[in-house]
Amino acid sequence: MIPVQGVENQTIAVLGLGRSGRATAAALTEGGATVVVWDDGADTREQAEADGMTVLDLTRDTNWTGISALITSPGIPHLYPKPHPVIAKAYDLGIPVDNDIGLFFRSFATRDWEMFDTTPRVIAITGSNGKSTTTALIHHILKECGRPTQIGGNIGTGVLSLDPAHDGEVVVLELSSYQTDLARALTPDIAVFTNLSPDHLDRHGGPGGYFAAKRRLFAEGGPDRAIIGVDEIEGRYLADQLAMGPTDDRVIRVSSGQKLEGFGWSVFARKGFLAEYRKGRQVASLDLREVTGLPGEHNHQNACAAYAATRSLGLAPREIERAFHSFKGLPHRSQTVAEINGVRWVNDSKATNVDAAAKALTAFQRIRWIAGGMGKDGGIEALAPYLGQVVKAYFIGHSARDFALQIGQTPYEIAETMQQAVARAAAEAQPGETVLLAPAAASFDQYPNFEKRGEDFTALVRALTP
Repeated sequence: MIPVQGVENQTIAVLGLGRSGRATAAALTEGGATVVVWDDGADTREQAEADGMTVLDLTRDTNWTGISALITSPGIPHLYPKPHPVIAKAYDLGIPVDNDIGLFFRSFATRDWEMFDTTPRVIAITGSNGKSTTTALIHHILKECGRPTQIGGNIGTGVLSLDPAHDGEVVVLELSSYQTDLARALTPDIAVFTNLSPDHLDRHGGPGGYFAAKRRLFAEGGPDRAIIGVDEIEGRYLADQLAMGPTDDRVIRVSSGQKLEGFGWSVFARKGFLAEYRKGRQVASLDLREVTGLPGEHNHQNACAAYAATRSLGLAPREIERAFHSFKGLPHRSQTVAEINGVRWVNDSKATNVDAAAKALTAFQRIRWIAGGMGKDGGIEALAPYLGQVVKAYFIGHSARDFALQIGQTPYEIAETMQQAVARAAAEAQPGETVLLAPAAASFDQYPNFEKRGEDFTALVRALTP
């Protein structure tokens, strides 16, 4: 646990009692605060009381006397489409609102660090796509290279549930826009921006607000090193804002597809090879084509970002390359779950929209594609340019027939269920082909979440193993 600093003898309110809210309440208490809590769910409040927490109805004006700050869970709206009533009340009263990320950054460094030989570091990763894989990959590289490290934030452990830092440790955090938007302190040593595509627009009041939430990771104090994906205009704008000029190597530009030679420091991937350039000269090159845990251009961008982050810590290119080859990928994200009789089976259940499915479809050759579920606005019409490698599609779920009408001449079959789709693909797939689950749809018609959908696919595939 990271005890929160600077809250001794203060009364702090916590809104929302999920994983992060409970961890926040415990960390505040450990830091010497008196903690009161509130949650909209009656059952949650009853459980909190049973656990010894002080539940205080923050919807009542009379209960705010003496409260110094409100700490809210990231899933609770604080601005758009409209603030939660408790947060709006805090604004009206002038009571500071923060979240666990802000508390972490103001509490992580302690006086014990004066005894360390090597100061602990924090790497924070944000972006629309690939941030979980990039975060996990950085953590994996550090472990494989013998560096003490922890992983948390939007992936793994909540930030305040992490252990206090050890000598030389590197903490790797995935941060969503919900987390960066509100945090009152954001001071990572290294910050990574992967990319930007429209998402959570209602929560941020449109694309400008969404980008502004991501950009805060680089604006609130500023990291020592900024690693910026420049394949979209927002990334190029951000890199330009942060750098004093093209040779400023405090900004490392990364790309999947662009050649970036004219900068102080850049890392890019083209045709399956990663290249690192410093001051206009190539200093390293890695072959990504046989890295099975990072298939496709989108994962090559993740590899470039992770490479840049770990190079910033002084790791050697060959160390990083060896770690790439032992990375297995994250569950449900272009995850190879089996190879049976020369057929590769890939679980990308996290591809819940057209953009993610397009990236998956470009990562493999000769694809038997399992897709469908609860389709989103526009269906899969936008995937037409990416179907050239699809040998056959097997559609499942609520939108199966709608999807079948949107794929032109691509062969397809209405399989209805995952079990039927896997069975039919197994019967028809030939050596050298890939059976790819990339649904391009939400899971809620047949599964509670994309994880359960991916787990079902994985279990069915593993049952095929001779």
